[in-house]
Amino acid sequence: MPTGVERTLGEDELIVSKTDPKGILTYVNDVFLRMSAYTEDEVLGQPHNMIRHPDMPRCVFKLLWDTIKSGQEIFAYVVNLGGDGAHYWVLAHVTPSFGPAGQIVGYHSNRRSPDRLAMDIIRPLYGELVAEERRHSRPAEAMAASTAMLHERADAAGGYERFVWSLESTKVGGR
Repeated sequence: MPTGVERTLGEDELIVSKTDPKGILTYVNDVFLRMSAYTEDEVLGQPHNMIRHPDMPRCVFKLLWDTIKSGQEIFAYVVNLGGDGAHYWVLAHVTPSFGPAGQIVGYHSNRRSPDRLAMDIIRPLYGELVAEERRHSRPAEAMAASTAMLHERADAAGGYERFVWSLESTKVGGR
């Protein structure tokens, strides 16, 4: 249950995790454990979505999963929920991992601290997307409506990837 307490990731810290093709955690680094307030024994073998915050739009996760399952990488802003109820925002870079025959054998994610100015845009946008999802009683309708809103906003910036990077480019000095 969310407590409203926000935990922040250090500027030079990276959260790293790996999953199998079904999203089951197979590796996490110490920063993942500290930020999520879980132990390694509590997370390994569990679905990565165990840290999913209820205020994270489902349409963003659908876009993420559709993209990585197609063999492509994605960058996305994500709010996660720690085991203690605290939340933390990240800019996630998720990539598929390929086996020798070219098949996807899992996924690798690095997460870093998001740009604070970008968060001034992402927080209200995600609030709108979640509100739209909650307006619909049927999950398929909720997903379609919030996905349309996300695409409308991203398309105005030239597509989802450009939208994300336009927000990150607000950072003074870049990264």
